[in-house]
Amino acid sequence: MNSATYLAGQLAKSFSRSLHERSAGLGFLPGQFPVLLELWNGDGLTQKDLLDRLDVEQATLANTLSRMERDGLIEREAHPNDRRKQVIRLTEKANAMREAAISAALEADDVLFAGFRRFERELMLEYIRRVIDNAGKA
Repeated sequence: MNSATYLAGQLAKSFSRSLHERSAGLGFLPGQFPVLLELWNGDGLTQKDLLDRLDVEQATLANTLSRMERDGLIEREAHPNDRRKQVIRLTEKANAMREAAISAALEADDVLFAGFRRFERELMLEYIRRVIDNAGKA
C-alpha cells in the first residue's frame, strides 16, 4: 500500500509493539512512555503542560495519568499558585526505572532499524520529524 497515513499507522504499531516487548517487565506501558519522558525532562508539570507537549486528546491523557497514578508511577499535588490545577510528579518507582526504560526504547528502535546504515536512520528520523511538523500546521 502506498498510503502514507496507512503506513504511518503501521509504523506506530510496530514501534509500540517493539517497546511493549521490552518494557513489560519494567512496569510501564508504551503509551505512558511519552509522559515519563516529559516528566523525566522536567518533573512537576501540569496536565495542561503535558497536553501542550504531547499533542494528545484530553481524555486520552487523563486516562493515561489515572493508570500511571494507580500503578504508582506518578503522584498529583495541589498547584502552589492555582487551586484549579494539579502538579504531576514522578514517584521514586518511576525515577528508578528511567535508565532501563530509555534503554528498552533504544533497543526497540535498534530492532526496527536493523539493516539501516546510520545516515539512513538519521534521514528517516528527520523525515518523520518533518511530517510531524507539517501535521501540526495542517
